Order: sequence, then C-alpha cells, then structure tokens
Amino acid sequence: MIKKVLICFSALMFVPLGMTDELNAGDTSWILTSTALVLLMTLPGLALFYGGLVRSKNVLSVLMQCFSIACLMSVCWVVYGYSLAFKGDGAFIGDLSALFLNGVDRTSMSGSLPESVFITFQMTFAIITPALVVGAFAERMRFSAMCIFSVAWFTLVYLPACHMIWGGGYLGSKGVIDFAGGLVVHATCGLGALVAAIYLGQRKGFNKVPMPPHNRTMVMIGASMLWVGWFGFNAGSAVAADSSAGMAMLVTHISASIGALTWMGIEWIKSGKATIIGIATGMVAGLATITPASGTVGPSGAMLIGLLAGSVCFYATQMIKSYFKIDDSLDVFPVHGVGGILGIIMLALLGDPDGFLGSGASGISSDGAMAQLMLQLEGIFVIGLWTIIATYLILKILNMFTDIRVSSEGEEEGLDVFEHNEKGYSL
Repeated sequence: MIKKVLICFSALMFVPLGMTDELNAGDTSWILTSTALVLLMTLPGLALFYGGLVRSKNVLSVLMQCFSIACLMSVCWVVYGYSLAFKGDGAFIGDLSALFLNGVDRTSMSGSLPESVFITFQMTFAIITPALVVGAFAERMRFSAMCIFSVAWFTLVYLPACHMIWGGGYLGSKGVIDFAGGLVVHATCGLGALVAAIYLGQRKGFNKVPMPPHNRTMVMIGASMLWVGWFGFNAGSAVAADSSAGMAMLVTHISASIGALTWMGIEWIKSGKATIIGIATGMVAGLATITPASGTVGPSGAMLIGLLAGSVCFYATQMIKSYFKIDDSLDVFPVHGVGGILGIIMLALLGDPDGFLGSGASGISSDGAMAQLMLQLEGIFVIGLWTIIATYLILKILNMFTDIRVSSEGEEEGLDVFEHNEKGYSL
C-alpha cells in the first residue's frame, strides 16, 4: 500500500505545473497523417485535377496558381490567420493575440494535440479553400491580380467564416454544424467562385468553340489524389483517433463512390457514353457534399447524400453553363458550392439516430431535425451573404488599381507564355 502511494506521489511530482491537456500519441499521430493528406489534396491533387481540365496553353498557369497559393496562405496563416480564426471571443472574427504565432512553443497544447500540429492541420484547410476558387477564373485572370485577390479573399472571407463556425464565433455557439467544411470551405469557395466568374465574364469562345480538357489522364490522377486526401480532410476533422473519425472515413468513401456512379450513370444515359471526366467530377461532388455531414450521418445517410450529390450537382453544372451562361471554368460553384450547401441541409435531416436513415448517425440538436435545419439555413444565409458581398468588393476595389483580366491577346496566346514565359509541353 505504501509503495503504491509513493509511486503515485512520484508520478504527480513530474507532471508539469499548469498543464491542463494531456498529449495523446494516437490522436497526434492521426492528425499529423491527416495534415499531410490534406496538403496532398492541393499539391499535387487539385493542381493536377485543374491542370488537366484546362487547355494545354494554360496548364502551367493553373499549376503555378495552386502552388503559389499554398505558399502565400501558409505565410498569411502563420502571421495573422490562425490568430484571427481561432483566438479571441469575437462573434465574427478573432483577435491578434497570437500574431506571428506569439505564445506558441513546443509545450503548447490544443486539446490532446500539440498546438503546432493543430495549427498546421488547419493551415491546410486555409490553403485549399482559396485554391479551389482558381477553377472559376482559370484561363483568364492575371497572375499578379490572382495573388492579391487570394490574400484579400482569405483575409476577408475565409477567416471570418472559420472563426464564426470553428473558432467559437457566432454560428458555432448557436449550434450550426459543419463538421469538416461545407460552409467554411465549400460554400465560401463556391459562392466566391460564382461572383468571380460573373465579374470577369466569359472566356473568348465560351459556348461557341470546344474547350475540352487537354489531359484526361492528369484529371484522373489528380481526382484520385483528392479522394485519398479527403480522408484526412473529413476523418481528420474529428481531431482525434476515435470512432467519430472512423465513421467519418466510412461515410466519406461511400458518398464519393455513389456520387461518382450517379454522375456517370446520368451522363451515360444522356450521351450514350461514360467518361472519366464525368465519373471523376461526380466523385468530387460526393466528397464535397458529405464533408459537412461526415461527423453526423451514418452509412445509409451517406448513400442518399452521394445519390443527391451526383444528380443535383450534375444538373446544377448544366444549368450554370447552358441556362445562365456563366463561365465558371471548372464548375466550382455547381460542384463545391451547391454540394457543400446541400450537405449542410441534409445533415439536419439525416443526423437523428432515431430518425430517417439514422443508422450510425451521431445526432443533432436535441430540439429535433427542424430546429437544426433552421440553424443550418441561418448559417448558409450569414456565410453566403457575406461571401458574395466581400468577394464582389475585393474584385471591384482591386480592379480600380490594376487590370484583373488578361488582355485579349494574352488569352489567345495562353497564360503559360503570356504570364510566365513558359510552356507546359515542348514539341
């Protein structure tokens, strides 16, 4: 008995004073892995996916945009982004108490993780969100304008959305659920992309001359990397190696598979052929739509979400281009924006363990599905309205000081040579 008391006393003597969180090796290992997976989504996943979808004369410009955004957002995140997103108790934005990561050292903790790991994991989300917007203005925005726009958009759109939902701000405190980024990532990038596409106008020859993807092999490789990386995106958002992460990984894969098959099936029926572009885009739609719900729904709900993602996003893509004549070059809004918002809505209806397709679900508000749905709709309205207003103002003000769009000659020549004096391919 005395021996046990002495052992316990000795153990307590070596616990650092003031430590409130205990490091969990399993959680830390998983989030380290997830961080690498989410970065893989942008570099090289999204870069290859977008690069293959554009014409050969613009492939390097897209790769350059994704690469430079990764670098820019990393610096901005360290300097002020993390602080504004996750520090302070403001309703709509944080404070600058952690400017330049002030106060963060080897012993700093965030729950069961080293704070450095949490910071880096969240950094990868801050990287991919503005990178996704690139798809809306591909082949026609000047590189310098793109850099300025991305930093401004990250600061004025992404950071407030992140703080409001994940950083203890207004929407999160009210009970809005966004497990891995349906609002923070997909709704913001989708709506921002829509505004940018409308503001810049159509590419020369849009809906008049064919603009097919120049490298479908590259598209497939990039899409596959996105699929693999998305496990870190969604399952990593549990911020723990636990059952929530396991279920998030399972439903993510189910929705991606169903979304891909649904899009492929519709395309096959309509055109008589199944294409790699179709099945890859359907997969991305399934992933984007399950993202906010991946911590809430179960396998049955994921199957329904995947089915809706593949069909709704397919027809949204057709409508944006054919009916509204909006040149969202790589379908950012109909896939990510529509998908993310759809997932935000569906989680309220499918997240009740005792409700419709509730098997495996982790639950929603104790007030029921309709109460949760009202909260989700409020989140969509607040984030959506601010994203549209801020994106427009950024573009409008930026255009007062510099030309945002390349010249007609530059667009004809291609951005690879016109903006970077390089070619993607040498004959």
